[in-house]
Amino acid sequence: MQNNPFYKFYQKSLDERKEILFNHPTLTSKAKKQLNKGLALPESIANQMVENQIEIYGLPYGIVPELIVNGKSYIVPMVTEEPSVIAAASYASKLLNLAGGTTTIQEKREMIGEIAIVNSPLTLEEVKAKLEEQKESLFTIANNAHPSIVKRGGGIREIWVEEKSTEKEQFYIFYISLDTKEAMGANMLNTILEALVSPIEALTEGESIMAILSNLATNSVVTAKCVISPRILDTRTTKGEDVIDRIVLASEFSKADPYRATTHNKGIMNGIDSVVIATGNDWRAIEAGAHAYASLSGQYQPLTNWTKDEVGNLVGTITLPLPVGTVGGSIAIHPGAQFAHELLGHPSAVELAEIIASIGLAQNLAAVRALVTDGIQKGHMRLQAKSLGLAVGATEDELPLLMNLLAKAPHLNQETAKALLEELRE
Repeated sequence: MQNNPFYKFYQKSLDERKEILFNHPTLTSKAKKQLNKGLALPESIANQMVENQIEIYGLPYGIVPELIVNGKSYIVPMVTEEPSVIAAASYASKLLNLAGGTTTIQEKREMIGEIAIVNSPLTLEEVKAKLEEQKESLFTIANNAHPSIVKRGGGIREIWVEEKSTEKEQFYIFYISLDTKEAMGANMLNTILEALVSPIEALTEGESIMAILSNLATNSVVTAKCVISPRILDTRTTKGEDVIDRIVLASEFSKADPYRATTHNKGIMNGIDSVVIATGNDWRAIEAGAHAYASLSGQYQPLTNWTKDEVGNLVGTITLPLPVGTVGGSIAIHPGAQFAHELLGHPSAVELAEIIASIGLAQNLAAVRALVTDGIQKGHMRLQAKSLGLAVGATEDELPLLMNLLAKAPHLNQETAKALLEELRE
């Protein structure tokens, strides 16, 4: 274990951690230059990214030192302000790695857009028949609207129509599935959708009310899976077999109760969002899609499932849409995003989604395991104590001493931290 350069990485100083990362054999010369230069967003670029920019808001940038996905080891970048997220993901990744890591499945990666039509005099059967007749010409119009994606092997993959209605209105909704290759593809898809509006209005003899991408990317669904033996989950007080039984029960609880499922999924998204942000992707889109996907059955459900196999192993899966990209958005202009892709070895969009799904599974394993054994506060409050110490003004030298005092305090809050710091300084 001590031969691992990342052994007790969290106990190292900031300079030591950077040096270990800098000297790691997987770090490219380009990544080293980026790390030396700094990963903060330059003021000049920030000023061009948004309206009325006045300052840059920073967040901590950390790593999960090792996560094995499909037999390949990754150093995973994460950006988050929540104290326990990276710690939990790192711990659970060690457990997953002992079990061989995760395996993943992603059948396709396509974005979905929609054109909503009202006031059509045609029946749904008539609209479907005309769509089949004109599908080839619609494909041509779509691909001509963005020929560069066709040259890269992407382009429109399918068009279909469904009837949806409320008490007040009936809609014919045309869905367009687009292979955006490595790009996130939002602007690309919206351009193609707008090019299709007029021909689809003519087809239906109706009126389009809007043409827009959907963040429910059901054609970009990823599944990550792990199989963990009981011995890996042994604790000082609980046998691995019992831990597995309790994790399976916790999984069933999250299926039965939407209040629990919501918090269950929030914890998963702690990890997923952190990697999505680090890699320059749109975390609001990923969040929206994940929670909508969790609701497709009609009741909000957990994104993970934990069961026990016939020999007593814990089997975990996570399934959700992850339409992330490796080009586009802020990736090309944010130094932190560029470093993230370099650190990961420039994965494809599919590979990146597989890594992110695996982090989500690790994050959930850490949370549920803690909840059904020692409780989540034990590890979280140690990190919370550090945040409290910083909030009341403890210096770098004072912080470890203050954390020790806070660990023994009956109440962990800012008032207590301030009083203990004053005592420490007397």
